[in-house]
Amino acid sequence: MEITPVNQINARPAMSSVSAGDPLQVIETAYRRIEAERDRNCWIHVRPIAETRDLCRAMMARAGAGEAFPLLGVLFGVKDNIDVAGMPTTAGCPSFSYMPARSARSVERLIAAGAICIGKTNLDQLATGLSGARSPYGACASVFDRAYVSGGSGRIPAGFNDIVGIKPTVGLVSSRGLVPNCPTLDCVSIFCNSVQDGAAILGVIEGFDAEDCYSRPAPASVSPGNAGPFRFGRLAAKDLEFFGMPECGVLYQQACDRFAGLGGIAVEIDFAPFAEAGQLMFAGPWVAERRAAISALMEVETGGLLDVTKAVLRPAADYSAMDAFTALHRLLRLRRQTQDILAGVDALVVPTAPRPFLLEDMNRDPVTLNNRLGHYSYSANLLDLCAVAIPNGVLPNGVPMGVTLLAPAWRDRALIALAARLEVRAAGTPFALISRARLAFASLVEA
Repeated sequence: MEITPVNQINARPAMSSVSAGDPLQVIETAYRRIEAERDRNCWIHVRPIAETRDLCRAMMARAGAGEAFPLLGVLFGVKDNIDVAGMPTTAGCPSFSYMPARSARSVERLIAAGAICIGKTNLDQLATGLSGARSPYGACASVFDRAYVSGGSGRIPAGFNDIVGIKPTVGLVSSRGLVPNCPTLDCVSIFCNSVQDGAAILGVIEGFDAEDCYSRPAPASVSPGNAGPFRFGRLAAKDLEFFGMPECGVLYQQACDRFAGLGGIAVEIDFAPFAEAGQLMFAGPWVAERRAAISALMEVETGGLLDVTKAVLRPAADYSAMDAFTALHRLLRLRRQTQDILAGVDALVVPTAPRPFLLEDMNRDPVTLNNRLGHYSYSANLLDLCAVAIPNGVLPNGVPMGVTLLAPAWRDRALIALAARLEVRAAGTPFALISRARLAFASLVEA
């Protein structure tokens, strides 16, 4: 699930620019851009602009009377498998649509902080994909080239659209009000323009929720990290996989060189246990958890799902309880292996995705290519990791590629602090790439 601040619509957000300007003017600009790019299929539902203006004026009046709102006037969009009271939730399936009486806890907290939800964003149906192409509301493309996929969940859209994605530790942010996908792994994530913005949003929405049985209390004491030299894991040559687009590897090498130049000490790690854990997501019994969660809501075969969604869920019937426990035991061993590897570094740096794919190719082979997008990301929740995706560089075809920093559970703040040292600077993107003009905005998503 994702939350996206909208002062970033179809572009990279900057919440600071929102709070510094006129919130009502930001609303006008945001809605102009939404209307101008309806054909991009970004939105499933948009709040009427008059209603948004009224909400903003009411919030500004309360602020003028002395109430404190840390996110006053920040607009945000919510992936449409997250409940917002008064807006339909479809999860990308029109026949499933319902009107929630209550907002998700993460949304409630943002609204209480002065932010304004302006709508629900498109998604791969029932959050079963990473491409952004599996929606009856239309496919979404990269904002830089309409021929390429946008990415559909987790950190993938951050990489292909030159923004920041923050995936917290599972359970740090309540999943109450999230349409369940894989409940033991579901995680509310953030898309935004900068690591600083994401940290501010996370500070508002995080926290234990007794109403959510999957919520986890954070440890009493967690290291905040340090501002000095750092060690980062990098992939060995044998573990690099870009599925026929070697230029993506050039950008990954540049990222590692840049981080070394900023005081980082590179440590080559074995990615094999991470990759093996990632395979369990769809080539293992966790697909059965996914089907069990969805079957509790609707009939998979006759409930109006897309053929590709049904194809993804169908293998669930092939797994037995014995298979599930065998895989769980294997996963616990892989977690121990990866914990030992990560103990020697402050973060593991991986490509956010191996490569971008053309929408045409994705539609022709939706399962294989979708799974390739998750080569470096599928393992994060299974291995109980937190992650921050940051912009990296631009391919010769004009599509951005990001890198993701991974760390063990509860190291969120230390990882965010490190990511802030490595992200885009005011002078432009890393590697002296030219930055595109953007409007400020934030978004909540599910990862």
